[in-house]
Amino acid sequence: MNERDALRALAVDLPHAGDDAAVVGDTVITTDMLHERTDFPPGTTRYTAGWRAVGASLSDVAAMGAAATAAVAVYADAAFDEGDLDRFVAGAVDVCEAVDAEYVGGDLDTHDEFTTASTAIGDAPDAGAVTRSGARPGDALCVTGEWGRSAAALRLFKKDSGEAVERANDLFRFTPRVADGLALAGRATAMMDSSDGLARSLHQLAEASEVGFELDPDRLPVHPAVDAVAEGDEAERFELAAHFGEDFELVCALPDEAVEPAREACPGGLTRVGRVVDAAGGVTADGDPLPDRGYTHG
Repeated sequence: MNERDALRALAVDLPHAGDDAAVVGDTVITTDMLHERTDFPPGTTRYTAGWRAVGASLSDVAAMGAAATAAVAVYADAAFDEGDLDRFVAGAVDVCEAVDAEYVGGDLDTHDEFTTASTAIGDAPDAGAVTRSGARPGDALCVTGEWGRSAAALRLFKKDSGEAVERANDLFRFTPRVADGLALAGRATAMMDSSDGLARSLHQLAEASEVGFELDPDRLPVHPAVDAVAEGDEAERFELAAHFGEDFELVCALPDEAVEPAREACPGGLTRVGRVVDAAGGVTADGDPLPDRGYTHG
């Protein structure tokens, strides 16, 4: 079975398994695992890997509307190189500092390929953690930031030139939207991060909230790096922005009256890109069914 089927099976005994993080009392906790072959293209520096690995977990904390407090990581490789390890930890420390959290340690292990597992914790907001299951027909569909940066980075890594690889590493070092999640807590009715891509995220939110979504593709804010690699192909531009995944932006539903105050409060930017509809409407873009296509483990 693939990742989503596995989550559905686990949900029989673990009803909260589908959210971005678990909530234990007032604490939000989440964990992720990344591998060299599937997550770090050739040319990815260890600094970028440390930033991105820990950032992925911090993004899950953000998706719950929580304040990130700390993170740890496992570093596993076929051999320990002091420079690589130092650079990995430096990236982990810096991404934590970017969201006012602290990197507090982890574990070392050997493995046949570079692999890292990260865990982040945070404090749930006073209004309660934001889950995926509260969207209501009539709500606005909104997203943070700009989309497609990871897809553009992958194209640049494949160019295998010094300047392109340097730019790709820069694009891979995203800022987790913790501040935006805090601004959306108490306002958003449902929220998640976009690690599997916008299209797949909408299908996951639709399933959890038992609703549908109408997406207006023309409103989707696309990262400028996408235009450089899509070479004017509008279909390719939308594919990279909506289906590739790993941008770690937030996708949320908001009552109409909450959109403008939330936009003013979100430092990463908030854009209204559609609306929530009845489940019978499905998930559509410009009136056509939006394929449930994105990143899936397995």
